[in-house]
Amino acid sequence: MKRIINTNEAPAPIGPYSQAVQAGQMLFVSGQIAIDPSTNELVNGSVGDEARQVMINVEALLIKAGYTFADVVKTTIFLSDMGHFNEVNEVYGSYFTSDFPARETVAVAGLPKNVNVEISVIAYSASR
Repeated sequence: MKRIINTNEAPAPIGPYSQAVQAGQMLFVSGQIAIDPSTNELVNGSVGDEARQVMINVEALLIKAGYTFADVVKTTIFLSDMGHFNEVNEVYGSYFTSDFPARETVAVAGLPKNVNVEISVIAYSASR
């Protein structure tokens, strides 16, 4: 069974994709950037501020689908510059306390709306 997940607590898609898709016990959350869903504006500030908003957006989608960060099994972090790694990693790490998900972090030539960080996650829950 495939179920599309949508919430006003995370930014609306800026293209032809869903915020998240649940397929059986798996949840696939599309890459989130630092858009504040209450204003639909990019968060201004440090890379850490961007990362925090990204994680807030990811959390909103997890919650809407009935998952938590403890259910996340895989993440992908895209950075505009690998020099941002430590600052993003510090924020990211505050959302995971044990049984950390698998992850890759890659620097890319560009991200949507010229942000510095984008994060996507995959979650699994046996109770789904």
